[in-house]
Amino acid sequence: MRAVGYQIPAPITDEASLVDIELPKPEPKGRDLLVEVKAISVNPVDTKVRRSVAPEAGQWRVLGWDAAGRVVATGANASLFRPGDDVFYSGALAPQGTNAEFHLVDERLVGRKPTSLGYAEAAALPLTAVTAWETLFDRLDVRKSVAGAAPAILIIGGAGGVGSIAVQLARQLTGLTVIATASRPETRDWALGLGAHYVVDHSRPLAAEVAALGIGAPSFVFSTTNTDQHLAEIAESIAPQGRFAVIDDPKSLDINPFKRKSVSVHWEFMFTRSMFETADMAAQGEHLNELARLVDTGAIRTTLGETGGLINAANLKRAHALIESGKAKGKIVLEGF
Repeated sequence: MRAVGYQIPAPITDEASLVDIELPKPEPKGRDLLVEVKAISVNPVDTKVRRSVAPEAGQWRVLGWDAAGRVVATGANASLFRPGDDVFYSGALAPQGTNAEFHLVDERLVGRKPTSLGYAEAAALPLTAVTAWETLFDRLDVRKSVAGAAPAILIIGGAGGVGSIAVQLARQLTGLTVIATASRPETRDWALGLGAHYVVDHSRPLAAEVAALGIGAPSFVFSTTNTDQHLAEIAESIAPQGRFAVIDDPKSLDINPFKRKSVSVHWEFMFTRSMFETADMAAQGEHLNELARLVDTGAIRTTLGETGGLINAANLKRAHALIESGKAKGKIVLEGF
């Protein structure tokens, strides 16, 4: 089968950073689904792994987590899907990812593709949607109020992949006032179009930006990017006894400033359930099925920002470079081989 991989971690400008290759078609076992990949999207995690994780000597590492496609075979113990089912998912941190014609994935991590979306639109959603859902409802528990605080959430990086879904979920499924951050006119308009009540500029001091809204200190802060740069402002702006969640990889995270306000700090890593095969691992498939329902009823829309052509090394290099530039808006999707 056709795939795109690498053997040595390298900058995206390196010719060997991503290469078109041929690999054997995998065979499903246990609760595996074998999915014919129709579309993929590219995430920051793809670029991080490509730069830093070396495969075993002589082996190829195939990146990619988001996918939409069709089930073509199932393992002996799989029962949730059948060949012919259209699905979408973000999978696990396995050695072989979705940048290939066929991909194996545990059925518990898979949802039924929204019927109202094509493969490309559906592929933009899984990783960011699961991350946003788990952060809002599993980690921050936003449906539980903070006494005396403004019923509001500040989402830092509101025009990015995760932020774009978090804004929609918070607006559609909670009564919170949604404050997103963005620094350019086009990303500001994007966040407002997704349902943010307010957009503030994260290139300016955030505490003053939030205070100027006149709604009070927000109960929740969800930081998707550049957390270390904004940490002092977050500590100043969040309400006493508020809840703060973080998903990026700050070089350091000094949470001492949150002590005087008794703010709780929550990590979210969407691969935790699959990595440790937790007892509630199937929750990710359930979240995706609920998201598909919300999409099909018109409550949530895809965050596809741009399509990048066929799935091949050249197009994936362009997608990785755009993500690394920090100028991507929404998700970059590639479709077909």
